[in-house]
Amino acid sequence: MRVIGLAGWSGSGKTTLVTSVIPVLIGRGLKIATVKHAHHDFDTDRPGKDSWLHRRAGASEVAIVSSRRWAIVHELDRDPEPSLVEVLAKLSPVDLVIVEGFKRHAHPKLEVFRAAVGKPLLHPDDDCIVAVASDAPLPQATVPVLMLDDFAGIADMLQAEAMPREQIGQTAELA
Repeated sequence: MRVIGLAGWSGSGKTTLVTSVIPVLIGRGLKIATVKHAHHDFDTDRPGKDSWLHRRAGASEVAIVSSRRWAIVHELDRDPEPSLVEVLAKLSPVDLVIVEGFKRHAHPKLEVFRAAVGKPLLHPDDDCIVAVASDAPLPQATVPVLMLDDFAGIADMLQAEAMPREQIGQTAELA
């Protein structure tokens, strides 16, 4: 299992990019998983549904299982948010994991950049960023730049730069 991330400011198009590049990677015969970091509270089901009622009643974990999918919701209560390494360890085996968010974590990342967002580039201050995907040329970039609509090129880069899961979080390995 290899891991690569997408980092960028809110509104830069990370989710749009990941949903466009996943079909390219699957077309190459890869099995893909994603990890999405949320900076807010979220629910995986709707209020009033049985699993929601189980959690509301105090269950610390609720498994939802059907013939089409399954999920486990783990309530943290006062426990700290799990690290990316802990989350990766819980995933089923796949060829490539694409992490959206966790932009300050030590793992290889593709920066998603749009000047219209009005935020600075991340890569000058993050040596884990291996390339930038942008909607315009970036002559000031110190890493390779790909155009946001070059899904095949981005898929190539994600595959080439992904790191084995066992090395994630070991900053000495990134140097």
